[in-house]
Amino acid sequence: MTRLAGKIAFITGAGTGIGRACALAFAREGAGIALAGRRCAPLEAVAEEIRGAGGNAIALTCDATVRADVERALAAAELHFDRINCIVNNAGALLVANAECTSDEEWQRILAANLTSAFLVSRAALGALRRAGGGSIINMSSSSSGIVSMKQRVAYSSAKAGVIGLTHAMAMDHAAEGIRVNVICPAMVETEMVQNLYAGHPDPAAALRARLTTIPMGRFGRSEDVANLAIYLASDESSWMTGAALPLDGGLTAT
Repeated sequence: MTRLAGKIAFITGAGTGIGRACALAFAREGAGIALAGRRCAPLEAVAEEIRGAGGNAIALTCDATVRADVERALAAAELHFDRINCIVNNAGALLVANAECTSDEEWQRILAANLTSAFLVSRAALGALRRAGGGSIINMSSSSSGIVSMKQRVAYSSAKAGVIGLTHAMAMDHAAEGIRVNVICPAMVETEMVQNLYAGHPDPAAALRARLTTIPMGRFGRSEDVANLAIYLASDESSWMTGAALPLDGGLTAT
């Protein structure tokens, strides 16, 4: 029997990177997948990949920073699948800047993309999770910009630290309802967002080598590393785990 058989997962930012990896991995473990994101084409491509392998998936265009979009997409997912058992809050955006170089508009955008989105989706999903008899909310923070921090990440670090606080608070509020809330805190994972970040560097290869020296295990994360941990948090194997902030960083925060 697959580890997520009979479960339905709603995943934001599901068209690329970590969200895509979670969707494909969850589907392989037997879950039905509601893929949510702002761009239709990548979502449809992932949905087709899942359906082509015999799985069940729908693509839902949704801006996770907009309450009405979130509520509409969750309602559509629950209507299609009859239930929702798991939420993966993976939507996010990165800004490289210190406080003086961060405009008011950029500050609001980064907090909305990373923190407000997780709040809006989690809050809107509570009714569906209760109707399903409980479930799992999995948030995405960062070890290098949430548990600790680094230079030129003031808005991003503030948002990711906030996601950890949101996780702790909601875990306490909803534990008695069987709704578990945990947060994965990866270090740098090889995604399109990271590739774009270093593409503008004068010497991208040298910058990546320098960053790699901070990771004791000597490699960057892969989207599949995050997806594997998310499977555990979505499954009944983690039924006594809530409020946990789990570093997934090759030992970075152990140094």
